[in-house]
Amino acid sequence: MPRVKRSVHARKKRRKVLGQAKGYWGLKKSSYKYAKEQVEHSLVYAYRDRKNKKRTFRQLWIVRINAAARVNGMSYNQFISGIHKAGIELDRKVLADLAVSDPAAFTAVAEQAKAANESAKAA
Repeated sequence: MPRVKRSVHARKKRRKVLGQAKGYWGLKKSSYKYAKEQVEHSLVYAYRDRKNKKRTFRQLWIVRINAAARVNGMSYNQFISGIHKAGIELDRKVLADLAVSDPAAFTAVAEQAKAANESAKAA
């Protein structure tokens, strides 16, 4: 059986890793040994941070909604509770965008939430 010659595939594999390591500092961009290790770590960080990005944006939306709700005399908790009771199906992303770009529309939603909270207390 003939032996397997690996040079083409091995070079292709190394070139791919060194291409991914472009822009790294020091030997991590030019030495295959160090580049391979850093690229592996980088891919782990990228995967992890794609998840963290969603978490970070949700935090930002909540902060913005809370600030706008307090301008309208409610806490974040009361506001969210009120829009659920009122049957308003807007997610936090849309509510945060409303709070920033169209405060008048957010105030209208806040008034509906406030009314829903008060009617729930009365009942």
